Amino acid sequence: MAEEEEKEKIKKIAELRVLLEKRVGDMETELEGLRFLLSFIDDTLLEKGFKRAEITKPVPTPQKAVSPPQALEYERSIPLKTVTGDLLANLYVGEDSMRLVLAEDKSFDVNTPPFTSFLVERVLAKMQEKDREAASTGEIPPDKILSYNIVRDGDLIREITIRNTGPERSRELKSSIRWTLEKMYEKMMQTG
Repeated sequence: MAEEEEKEKIKKIAELRVLLEKRVGDMETELEGLRFLLSFIDDTLLEKGFKRAEITKPVPTPQKAVSPPQALEYERSIPLKTVTGDLLANLYVGEDSMRLVLAEDKSFDVNTPPFTSFLVERVLAKMQEKDREAASTGEIPPDKILSYNIVRDGDLIREITIRNTGPERSRELKSSIRWTLEKMYEKMMQTG
């Protein structure tokens, strides 16, 4: 009887170890993403010569009726490729929006890190949260809150549309998307 309990305890410990290994891997991926973002911010600060942004009080603008979303115009198309030249996706960038269309020959799974943990939760959701706070204090109109839509086919990501990006977020989003897709592709190649 005691031997059975001991075997069960060892089995549970082994299962826990597997879970911990996975969590450590996810956290390392997330940490790498955060370091990348920090590096990006440092580079941007250096480019701008550490000039402090002037803080001005928002000028209240009359609220417009929210018009239904119309077909978005994209000014340029940016192919996102691996260092070896494999196409990961095409990024269509407009004045205030982006549309990411993933390469059809790649199977980007929504569950592959760091898609959800980094791109969705740390980048898109945080920007949206920041905009909601700004809208609640009247800094921006509610119809200017960042929004995103992930089009999926089962667990496979087909495209992502991001609205109300603003020109200042365009570079950060492009870098974050490229980094995320590269990491996902690396994981796909390791398991494939």
